[in-house]
Amino acid sequence: MADTAEAPEAVILSSNLMEEDNGIRRERRQLNLAAMATAGFTVLILLLSMIWDGSHSIIDDDSLDGDWWSVPLEERWQMDLNMTGERSQLPVKGPYNWTGPTEYFVEVDLPASEQDAGFPGPALMHVALWMPNIPEGETVPVIATIHPYYDFGGEGIVGDDSNPNTVPDRGIGEWVLNQFVPHGYALAQVSTFGTGQSTHCQDVKGLGEQTGIQAAVEWLGTQEWSNGNVGLMGKSYAGTTNWEAAQNPSEHLKTIVPISGSIGVQQMFYRNGSSESRAMLYDALYEGATTDATEDDMRMCSDDAIGPVSPFTTWAGAGLGGDEWNDYWDERYHLQDVIDNYQGSVYIVWGLQDWNVDPYHAFPTYQMLNEAGIHTRVIAGQWAHNYPDQPEIHGDLGSGYGEEAYPNMSRMDWAIEMWNWFEYYLKGNGEEPAAHAQMQTHDGQWHVEETWPPEDMEWEMFDVNSWDSTGGSTVSATSSVTFTSPPMKEDTHIQGMPTFHVKAATGLCNGGQLFVTMNDATEDLRLGHATMDVRYRAGGYESQAAAPLSEYTMLMEFNPMDVRIPAGHSIELVISESGEDYLPSPCSTFGMTISQGEQPLGLPITDRGLDAEEWFNVPPWWEIME
Repeated sequence: MADTAEAPEAVILSSNLMEEDNGIRRERRQLNLAAMATAGFTVLILLLSMIWDGSHSIIDDDSLDGDWWSVPLEERWQMDLNMTGERSQLPVKGPYNWTGPTEYFVEVDLPASEQDAGFPGPALMHVALWMPNIPEGETVPVIATIHPYYDFGGEGIVGDDSNPNTVPDRGIGEWVLNQFVPHGYALAQVSTFGTGQSTHCQDVKGLGEQTGIQAAVEWLGTQEWSNGNVGLMGKSYAGTTNWEAAQNPSEHLKTIVPISGSIGVQQMFYRNGSSESRAMLYDALYEGATTDATEDDMRMCSDDAIGPVSPFTTWAGAGLGGDEWNDYWDERYHLQDVIDNYQGSVYIVWGLQDWNVDPYHAFPTYQMLNEAGIHTRVIAGQWAHNYPDQPEIHGDLGSGYGEEAYPNMSRMDWAIEMWNWFEYYLKGNGEEPAAHAQMQTHDGQWHVEETWPPEDMEWEMFDVNSWDSTGGSTVSATSSVTFTSPPMKEDTHIQGMPTFHVKAATGLCNGGQLFVTMNDATEDLRLGHATMDVRYRAGGYESQAAAPLSEYTMLMEFNPMDVRIPAGHSIELVISESGEDYLPSPCSTFGMTISQGEQPLGLPITDRGLDAEEWFNVPPWWEIME
């Protein structure tokens, strides 16, 4: 920098000396100095042009003083992150080594209704714990993952035996152990009742399981090495246990990060009364996969008899009391208890192409939690039943099921997301993260909204019966109906859950079902779907009686969608009797008839131009692979 400062000064001095004409030797000396300074400046510029490629690494910016965690969301794409691994990584390694696992059994005081039958014994939750090597007298918070998949299968009915909870699992355990434990967090892996080395019967997502999970959280928060703050994190069943912990929570539960974790069992397997095929045997399969032919597993829960029967009676007898003859579903609905009782925070993670636990579990849950005063953030990309930072797995998606959003889908800054979240809620460091929604469109673009659906969303209504149609009007096991719109006049950004209020009549049966797929007809590209059993025509989980040869209005709602349809493209609705993953209706042979008259489709539209402030870039991990 010295050369660049001296160059203009030397030129000015040389000019003054020439004007004063104080001697040729002195004049030449100053001219030489000016030439040397100019040459130095030129060389410096050339060197800079050789080492600077036009990019800028925020992580090296002196103005940040190395505070990589404070880089705003919209600027993280410029950070010099290590994106060469399978998962996202923190920018710096923690200062601590770790020890573990150590093993503990937590005895649980169960209500009388949840006692074992058969071979009762103490109800014990098995905990495996890893600890950072912190100085004596210091305390740490806990990040825990809880699920039944430790020692899962093998000696039971299904598959090979999985690792015990003393081995860090590939989902949460290994990642937390590598990224967070060295920064002063403890890791706990806990087996639910009836799995691994935890005793008691396996009360799948019921009151017994909920009580055991809550007791384990209480234990983790009251140990002498604990700072009293516990966070739960997990995907799928390990995400559902987060909701279970928050139903009647320990005061030590400060945050949960449910990743595709269902908000309830009926909510997982039924959508407006339409039943998934796996609903019929899920309870029995979990029992079989975790049961060994030994005395220690010859235990029964009070719900073991009605659990396997309830899916069948709900599918066949809804509207006639078949879905309400016991409290099995109500006991396993987690969300309302969370809203009523929990005072911590929630970070919801979901794939908008998840067919295992559909994204309608995330929305309107996100809005409901924030409205209840529970500080909630959500991140929802176009991945399937996966984590946000799994680029290799994300690359396996098919067209119409996330492929169009790849590779911009994978969030290799997710470790930073979790760092900021855990540092605040488990250690009290930094500012509280915003309760916003990070959403990805079906074609791969990320935007952040203060809430979702956005407050500036407006409904645009279409009469589907005015569109071109093919296939007649009958929807059954052997027939379908297709409606195609005129070309859209403007670019259309759908953010939310579109509605379709269908007037349809039953046949010679007291029921029926409609499955609606929305496509971009111009691109022949699937965009979203909705399904409904006419016995649940008002939506939700309260059935109503239906009669043969009767017309009903079915208030259908699509799964959450964040899609952009270009001007000039047409929307297509394909109405079939059933769709992917769903069972046919008991009345599928007779089907339903789409009525004449107005059939309103409502699209939640927002205006997000290319220069809108909501759009942001994500770290381009794929550039490393090129």
